[in-house]
Amino acid sequence: MALLTTGKKLIRDLETHGALGLYVPLEGGFEGRYRRRIRAAGYQSLSITARGLGDIATYLTGVHGVRPPHLGKKSTNNGAAVGYRYFIPPIVTYRLEQLPAQSKGLLLWIIEGNILSSEEINYLSTLPTLEPRVKLAVEMGGERYFRWEPLKQSQLSA
Repeated sequence: MALLTTGKKLIRDLETHGALGLYVPLEGGFEGRYRRRIRAAGYQSLSITARGLGDIATYLTGVHGVRPPHLGKKSTNNGAAVGYRYFIPPIVTYRLEQLPAQSKGLLLWIIEGNILSSEEINYLSTLPTLEPRVKLAVEMGGERYFRWEPLKQSQLSA
């Protein structure tokens, strides 16, 4: 890998395929450079982890309920003492509504993507076709150098 990289090929592949499976060096550093290049190309960036996502389709594009740890606090109703459920807006849909007019779209950078099931990866690879302004970069594992491939291909090679 070159000392200074422009990231043009990654941006071009991201716009072509919509979702990429990334293999990054475990010591880190490269993903920050590439995210900075993508933001400079006109995309807004959001980084999340794949751990604890639950139902990915609902979490990203639908209103969903979360129940924080109750820490011993009981609900006031007669049900189980598990605390209240709070409804939060969908992450991707909300961010797309808030994008500036001159922005190209939203880059969703998902770390620890190696724990995702094949159905979840399949949904993530089809999400850019459902919403063309969304681009996905999913870290699928470690490698000695920074490389990527379309997310559908990385699912087949896993």
